Amino acid sequence: MTNLDPSPEQQACPARTTVPEPCLELWPEREVPLGGLRAITVQRTLPLKDLPTIGAWCFLDRFGPERVAMTVLPHPHIGLQTVTWPLKGEVRHRDSLGSDVTVRPGELNLMTAGRGIAHSEFTCLDGGEIPVQEGLQFWVALPEEHRHREPAFEQHQDLPCASGDGWEATVVMGSLAGVSSPASAFSPLVGAQVDIEGSAVIPLEPGYEHALLVIDGGLSIEGQTVEPGPLLYLGGKRSSISVDAGSGARIFLLGGEPLGEDLLMWWNFVGRTHEEIVQAREDWEAGGTLYTDDGVAPLAAEIAGSRFGWVAGHQGGDTPEAQAEVGHIPAPPLPSVTLKPRVRRR
Repeated sequence: MTNLDPSPEQQACPARTTVPEPCLELWPEREVPLGGLRAITVQRTLPLKDLPTIGAWCFLDRFGPERVAMTVLPHPHIGLQTVTWPLKGEVRHRDSLGSDVTVRPGELNLMTAGRGIAHSEFTCLDGGEIPVQEGLQFWVALPEEHRHREPAFEQHQDLPCASGDGWEATVVMGSLAGVSSPASAFSPLVGAQVDIEGSAVIPLEPGYEHALLVIDGGLSIEGQTVEPGPLLYLGGKRSSISVDAGSGARIFLLGGEPLGEDLLMWWNFVGRTHEEIVQAREDWEAGGTLYTDDGVAPLAAEIAGSRFGWVAGHQGGDTPEAQAEVGHIPAPPLPSVTLKPRVRRR
């Protein structure tokens, strides 16, 4: 998915350079209506004003469960990786590298935007019916030495598992308990779906900061009850976390080394300066001007040669289903002010 907010604010993400102390902070999710042909609503828990990043993780939306089709036309990204983790339903991904794949629960779609990429995402309909859709969408900020790299896409259908007494984890990104995901990562981090029965002790990397999101069930951690919805920030300097899941719970654990770089996020871009964001927006809009006036038949050759490229399969057709896939998402207008830095709370 993309950030479809029609009026996105620029967000400063001041660098954290040291590992924070252990803590337990519960950060409520906020409901964000996304635009588009068929609007959906997501629950967003990153970025937050006082907690903009966790390691290199800089964005987290949860969508569903609901019967609303995802209809996300081609749109751009720079400077980040998109991590798509479906829980229910199937999503078709197409991008300007020529990828055209379906991602299902238990599988990972990982797109590395680098200097620039465009992609689209659509719900796979089941015999014409809209299936129940649910999933998590993350962004991982690319560090300075990798953020201008060539774009790439990978899908992983068989991810490794780590386990211990009372818990079993699918390692989606990075490493957990000595088990590493095959997915490309450009900074030390962890992203794992963990199933817990009863009481368990989950090992952590003390050089990371961590957080967890409850997907199903509920947890008790150091006297703190956690239900689905809010993000529980654990701080850093922990070698493990003890949890009690009662009859069972499923969580997503994320963490990483402090990135140590100031980030600037706006719409679907992660950069470092206001000028860089402005240039990315102008480059995307320049490609958009290559569409014909009716928006149906793009000048594919010219778009393919632009910074973000062309996502095949969005040229329209005679059926309502095909017409629903016509065109691209134009960039929202930029705010009239230049972003000013702010001090990080922790």
